[in-house]
Amino acid sequence: MTQADISAFDRANEAVAFLRSSLPEELQSPKVAIVCGSGLGGLADTVHAEGRAEYDYASIPHFPRPTVAGHAGKLVFGLLGRKIPAVLMVGRAHYYEGHSMDQVTFPIRVFKQLGVDTVVLTNAAGGLNSDYCVGDIVMLNDHIFLAGLAGVHPLRGPNEDEFGVRFPPLSDAYDLDLRRQVHQAWKQVIPAQSTRKLHEGVYAFVGGPTYETRAESRMLRMLGADVVGMSTVPEIVVARHCGLRVLAFSLVTNNAVLAPVPRGDEQLLQGKDAGELNAIIEEGKAGHEEVLEAGRNAALDMQKLVLQSLVSVFGQA
Repeated sequence: MTQADISAFDRANEAVAFLRSSLPEELQSPKVAIVCGSGLGGLADTVHAEGRAEYDYASIPHFPRPTVAGHAGKLVFGLLGRKIPAVLMVGRAHYYEGHSMDQVTFPIRVFKQLGVDTVVLTNAAGGLNSDYCVGDIVMLNDHIFLAGLAGVHPLRGPNEDEFGVRFPPLSDAYDLDLRRQVHQAWKQVIPAQSTRKLHEGVYAFVGGPTYETRAESRMLRMLGADVVGMSTVPEIVVARHCGLRVLAFSLVTNNAVLAPVPRGDEQLLQGKDAGELNAIIEEGKAGHEEVLEAGRNAALDMQKLVLQSLVSVFGQA
């Protein structure tokens, strides 16, 4: 029997049974799950060392394995704020790695079966909104899922009735109370003199692994997207199908290039050598290393914000 022959419900329960066979009792039913995106694995440092348990994805039945730098591939169980039982994904698998939509969202099903109520998702994203700067944090309040609209969708196929309804709504996907708590937490943990800003905005999912062209970036901006990335939205769709509360953050790690490509016959280009032309065309080009570097620089602020928000939500210090 292949994995495709086993329902997501049964696969999730098998993974949960494996985890609970060795987890301490106080961690067997975590309240919150956190997905750590590119360069944001430091969020796992907010888990107290005492009682902490870690599992490589490779050891967990049916769990997808990431192959991208900055995604360690381990599940961490522990206490946040000393009293909040949590599970953290340090790294995620992506659709562009060759995984199916079912595979990249499978961990969310596992979280549901573990008893998780709230899922916090983080990612590194390109900024489309000109008001956003590298290092800013964007709390998502909506998304554009072009792949899903075209049928590349994590809920495609027979509905898993044990998790949710056939046609789940997404107009309420991003929990309003959680977002309110984050704004309050921001004022508590981020110094007023900090240049880093907290925004609310719309995330556009693209399949990747290429970064967007200038024309694609302009199109997404015209459609209403503020940030763009290659993850998170499929996970959110499945989380809402499971009835989980969702809170999601993007760290702006680069500014997408929206200016049109220079024409080859522009007068200002005449007489320039190949090096000068390359410098013009490559201005603002995104790279994975800068994504990871921006993640490292903002990690502490992201950690403080997420932790304080969850402490406020669950009322525990």
